[in-house]
Amino acid sequence: MGAHRPARPAGTNTLETAADALVDLLTALARRQHEHRSVTVSRLTTVTGSGLLPTDLHEMGLYYLAKAHRDLGDSAASRQGMQAVADGGGRLAPAARRGLAHLARLAGDFPTAYDTARTLGWAGRQHRIEGDILWPHGAMDRTAAAYAAARDQAERHGVAGERATSQAQRALVLAFTDPYTADDELHLTEQLLAGLDLRATGFTVQIAALVRDAGTLPGLETARALRAEIRDTGITAAEAVLELALAFHHAVQGEQDKVRAVIHRLRELARGGDYAYYTDIAHFMGGIPLTAPSTAQWIHGADTVRARWRSLVTTRRQHLNLQL
Repeated sequence: MGAHRPARPAGTNTLETAADALVDLLTALARRQHEHRSVTVSRLTTVTGSGLLPTDLHEMGLYYLAKAHRDLGDSAASRQGMQAVADGGGRLAPAARRGLAHLARLAGDFPTAYDTARTLGWAGRQHRIEGDILWPHGAMDRTAAAYAAARDQAERHGVAGERATSQAQRALVLAFTDPYTADDELHLTEQLLAGLDLRATGFTVQIAALVRDAGTLPGLETARALRAEIRDTGITAAEAVLELALAFHHAVQGEQDKVRAVIHRLRELARGGDYAYYTDIAHFMGGIPLTAPSTAQWIHGADTVRARWRSLVTTRRQHLNLQL
């Protein structure tokens, strides 16, 4: 297979051979779970710009570069990379189409994201992506079923990382609905994660534990430490979900001023346009009217989504016998 060689200014390529480029590619992929995503972007930009890799490996670099851009909140660069890999039709094309569905979801274009997700099949991890789209809508039963289907399908295919990730997401959504069930789901998740190096999924587990305990958290030191750890990785999505967990806790406690503080932090995270619907959800949880028109295109309608998230708060209050 021939090398992919884009035009490149003279003197900017520090790699000299395909073997050099391959070593750097594998190094970047091995270290990405342990470094800030900006470092991953720098490494993979050099590799993919070298023109030294055969097409299949070049597309692998492009795909993981696009994922790192998405984690950093640079959706335009991520979309460009994902589209290039999808158009290439290679081995990672289904994963790239999944990436495009994720990007539509982050932009709040849920109808497009869902329509794309339903075409992905196992190769594109259809069930997990459907769950990722449904849970912001507060449809927790349907979401949990989608993640269970994704987990079981991954088990049949022998893909341990996908199995653990889907189970972690299932534990997160059930933590909003039933703390007791969440205990069992988190225990299973920890078993499935044993021996795997999945940092983002580890964050999901820790956030799910906070959601499980929402309304009863004695202090927020754990959440603050987790926020700092997440920021060290540059994974914007994990930080946004953490803030949503805190909004849930404060809404259950009836602490509207603290919910508003979370909304402010979420707005900061959404300055690039993505994740803006998280601020909507925080408003819904706290029973706080939106102060600006929403950019989210909800599949089930904003009123339905608002009612679902508010119901999760009132149900937790009843569970804890809180009279507010």
